[in-house]
Amino acid sequence: MANLHRGEIEAELDGKTYRLCLTLGALAELEQAFGEDDMLAIAERFQAGRIRAGDAVRMIGAGLRGAGYDLGDEAVADMRADGGAAGFVDIVARLLAATFASAAEDKGVRPLESVAAQ
Repeated sequence: MANLHRGEIEAELDGKTYRLCLTLGALAELEQAFGEDDMLAIAERFQAGRIRAGDAVRMIGAGLRGAGYDLGDEAVADMRADGGAAGFVDIVARLLAATFASAAEDKGVRPLESVAAQ
């Protein structure tokens, strides 16, 4: 079972339930893949609600690897999610929310507000 306080979510892919987590290593992988300078830039990149299919593959793949699964992006690209493309967008949105929102919500602020205030 996923632990939201640890940034974990569950997602059903190919009819199987997986746990996903963006660990520090997974976030570093995404920074490099997306050419971003920091973790906050990853959150900002997706805050507008627009996502490319390749971005979803990388994000979901990093989340799966962060949770301990040995799956490359090619294998992730071949997976199916309930709801089709919208299902993948939902997985990415929940994964980002679990990763960046939990600490800020405990303080009653949105994640980007908490970083900007520092």
